[in-house]
Amino acid sequence: MTINPSSILSDIEKIRENAPLVHNITNFVVMNTTANALLAIGASPVMAHAAPEVEDMVNIASSLVINIGTLSDPWIEAMFKAGKKAASRQIPIVIDPVGVGATPYRTQTARELIQASAPSIIRGNGSEIMALCQQDQTTKGVDSTSDSDQAIDAAKALALEFDCAVCITGKIDYIVSQKTIIQTKNGHAMMPYVTGLGCTATALCGAFAAINPDYTKAAAHAMATMGIAGEMAGRHAKGPGTLQVNFIDALYQLSEAHITELFEE
Repeated sequence: MTINPSSILSDIEKIRENAPLVHNITNFVVMNTTANALLAIGASPVMAHAAPEVEDMVNIASSLVINIGTLSDPWIEAMFKAGKKAASRQIPIVIDPVGVGATPYRTQTARELIQASAPSIIRGNGSEIMALCQQDQTTKGVDSTSDSDQAIDAAKALALEFDCAVCITGKIDYIVSQKTIIQTKNGHAMMPYVTGLGCTATALCGAFAAINPDYTKAAAHAMATMGIAGEMAGRHAKGPGTLQVNFIDALYQLSEAHITELFEE
């Protein structure tokens, strides 16, 4: 399976036309960044994590994004309730197992959540994907200690077990399903120095999955979009701070010309 500039652009146009509501249960660190990124690409974000309302919010959402970055017992309850409701509605569920492998609590929570929720897409760095697959792997806080290509076998195993797309992000992004592997190679060297861009990638997966039922392609289009916007942002950034601001602008400005010029598979 391959993707191309026209298929990426087609999905972006669908997002801008339909403004899908993406329900995020995400962490305190990234709420502002991911909400702005979703708005810039054309989606409609909502950040709701209170257990009494998450099922009602899922009822009106086009996709659900669950990010375990800042865990607490009340939030975990909300994640399970939202995941169950989303599964019953058959809307896409995207799970980001942030920091899996760092602590037993975090690792166990992520594994139980994925088993209960039947995700459409799992998005993580190499260490997280390997740890999620119960390979002997730890993470450095929430940062990866393994390159993305080292996690391909683990991603294949997860894709087979849960019948989902698994997205491994790194210098090269790999989107793995039961039948195929897609690579995307766009990005900028400063992107790892901006906190929350990995979580932003997960949120964008939620936006693309909301309008494209081929979740492998949806994740690949999201990763290509992230990388292209990162390269656009890097052209004028003086450091990570301005890269973050420019990145949001780039998502908003992204055009057919940008995608055609920069896309690298």
